[in-house]
Amino acid sequence: MKSFLINSNDSGQRVDKFITKSMPQMPKSMMYKLIRKKDIKINGKRCEISTILKEGDTVTIYIRDDLVAVKKHDTTFLSAPTSLNIVFEDRNIIIVFKDTGIDSHSGSGSSDTLINRIKHYLYDKKEYIPERENSFAPALCSRLDRNTSGLVTAAKNAAALREINAAIQRGDVRKIYHCVCISPPPKNNDIVFAYHRKDSSENFAKISDYPESGYKPIKTGYKILDISGRLTLMEVTLFTGRTHQIRAHLAHIGAPILGDGKYGDPAVNKRFKVFSQQLCAYSLEFELSEDSPLFYLNDLKISAGIPNFEKKYFA
Repeated sequence: MKSFLINSNDSGQRVDKFITKSMPQMPKSMMYKLIRKKDIKINGKRCEISTILKEGDTVTIYIRDDLVAVKKHDTTFLSAPTSLNIVFEDRNIIIVFKDTGIDSHSGSGSSDTLINRIKHYLYDKKEYIPERENSFAPALCSRLDRNTSGLVTAAKNAAALREINAAIQRGDVRKIYHCVCISPPPKNNDIVFAYHRKDSSENFAKISDYPESGYKPIKTGYKILDISGRLTLMEVTLFTGRTHQIRAHLAHIGAPILGDGKYGDPAVNKRFKVFSQQLCAYSLEFELSEDSPLFYLNDLKISAGIPNFEKKYFA
């Protein structure tokens, strides 16, 4: 028999989602069978798959201990540094500036990732204690490519994670980027639409001007801020958040980003001796509803400051 006391970070989610996180080795077919047979109970009573957990509930799973193990807490984050460039922090979220050359999540095999640094930092502050959590760990609400710098938001608790992720889905988080392009776009400012498909085998985004099977719509806004020689400084507003959207979309309209080895011009990159994309998540603005527990974030305009590449090429 397994028993879990639901804490604040477990509450607000469906019981099947909770069990999937807290007992990841359990096959879903087994979990659904246990629910049907009334072998999963909440406060001693039968439950449905869709039952929403509340803080203080007790979830009991009547299963032999040797069949399915409870999730082991991953502590690899303790080997990551705690150095962070914190731009904003409160009890719900932390916004940090990510430098180029560090992964948002694990991918390169190194434990030194942005989320691991954040977990280690919160662990040292005793704001994240893995042993007290059944299903939650601090998580990024958005991510940046390894060679893109800028602002990244992480949630310290499950309620904040749900709220920020929902706001992003609704378009209530406005993300502004600055970048250097090797040629100007067709107009001084515009909002452009296209269709996007990720080729996972090559980690490459394909863009089409017309709807095609497997392609999803994208929307990108841009404005020219300055021009220096053949380089153009741009402000880009991301309305949708597809893989490599800014890099691929700007290249598609004839304005590839300087230093971009995937969608840019290798000859120009070599000439300028730049081999990471000159792209920065520059600012964040929240437009949350008045009934949101994070409504206070609307009073903030979070800025990363002037990117180094902007100072270098457009001083």
